[in-house]
Amino acid sequence: MKIAGIDQGTTSTRALLVDSDGRIEVVHSVEHHQLYPREGWVEHDPEELIANIQACVAAAGKVDAFGIDNQGESCLAWDARTKEALSPVIVWQDNRTLAEIERLREEGREPEVLARAGLPLDPYFSASKMAWIVRNIPEAAAALSRGSLRLGTTDAFFLDRLTGRFVTDVSTASRTSLMNLETQCWDETLCALFGVPVETLPDIVPTTGDFGALDTEYGPIPVTTSVVDQQAALYGFGCRQKGDAKITFGTGAFALMVTGAEIVRDPEAGLLPTVAWQKSGEAPVFAVDGGVYTASAALNWAKGLGLFKDLSEINSFYTPSAIGTGLAFVPALAGLGCPYWDPRARGAWVGLSLDHKPLQLVQSILEGVAFRAAEVIEAMNACVPVREALSIDGGMSKNPYFVQFLANVTGREIRPAIMPELTGLGTVQLAADYLGFKPATVSQFSECKPAADGRGDLRRFKEIVELSRALGKQ
Repeated sequence: MKIAGIDQGTTSTRALLVDSDGRIEVVHSVEHHQLYPREGWVEHDPEELIANIQACVAAAGKVDAFGIDNQGESCLAWDARTKEALSPVIVWQDNRTLAEIERLREEGREPEVLARAGLPLDPYFSASKMAWIVRNIPEAAAALSRGSLRLGTTDAFFLDRLTGRFVTDVSTASRTSLMNLETQCWDETLCALFGVPVETLPDIVPTTGDFGALDTEYGPIPVTTSVVDQQAALYGFGCRQKGDAKITFGTGAFALMVTGAEIVRDPEAGLLPTVAWQKSGEAPVFAVDGGVYTASAALNWAKGLGLFKDLSEINSFYTPSAIGTGLAFVPALAGLGCPYWDPRARGAWVGLSLDHKPLQLVQSILEGVAFRAAEVIEAMNACVPVREALSIDGGMSKNPYFVQFLANVTGREIRPAIMPELTGLGTVQLAADYLGFKPATVSQFSECKPAADGRGDLRRFKEIVELSRALGKQ
């Protein structure tokens, strides 16, 4: 048996094949354009994403089933009859709805959103983006008036266009701020609060099941899972027990920890209860989520500034830690996620001197991302004990300096994934599970133990974060 996972992420779309013997192969990968039409706006071309998915399907060849993972909070509008997109994909990083979010907060609506959706008011989530589309895109308003508007996260668009199923899985729905976390249904109060017509939304279904079939040159091939990319990675890591946690260091850094059958609510810690997955015929499994909006995106930004040319230059440093020289960087280039949820916070270097060189600036960026990740794990551990070792993946997990620094500031053994395709692997494993098939794949990790006590540095970093938040309020 052979299963293909389509990993449709923020910067690229990839196809991963796994066969009965557990052999894993990436058969196609293609990047897509990042569009920035205005400051704070981030968009993707929905037709480009569809084309890239179709290219991945073609590259996969003859398989028994597909699974598809998605970006989570990115969303758009399309027409129910023609299936044509009526808006660009508004990406999870986009903050065009910040003013509307602040208005709702000033009106005292956040406690109700927290109680129903489990999520704070933030432009990160899909609800305010969907409402913006209805209010500001004439084609969407016209489709609404004639009864053919569809709104949803990217997964629902992909499935509706490619398989004819207008559905979203419960893990993705839990990222919208429109689903009631207790009932796993669209919440009419939340839809009215944000201004999203509930009749335009897809049906919510379990993470595994019948998602229709993709047309291929070998005939129709079923899609048996649809899931958020970070939840797919959690599954691919092998996290199944309460307290199992992972961090994926991609464009942003996303920490997830399994809480099992329990919905853990701790808004004071800035943690978000979410659905990890729900297998067909079973109860949902919950998790807590803590996001850092800017991780490798900060390194790409630094490279664009000319601070370094190649990643090999920043694997080690012959100087003390940057914070040890008084230099710190707060990676709030797109605001601050957990535990602050402050979209107005600004990125900041603190402690610059004439003695600092370009590579030390990059060193401080690596440290800043590690500090932010440590803040998230600290918040999680205060709520549900995190199991001792912390598994990580993503591009930054390949950087020896970053991994060691993360071990020091968390005081934990860090386990970087040896096999980098854990998001696609989790998608494949979930797709295979529905067919009663368990691929003989085992996630493998290296180990890095703390070599110094970084807790004092973490306390200093938290003080510097408050400066970045103050900058955003001016």
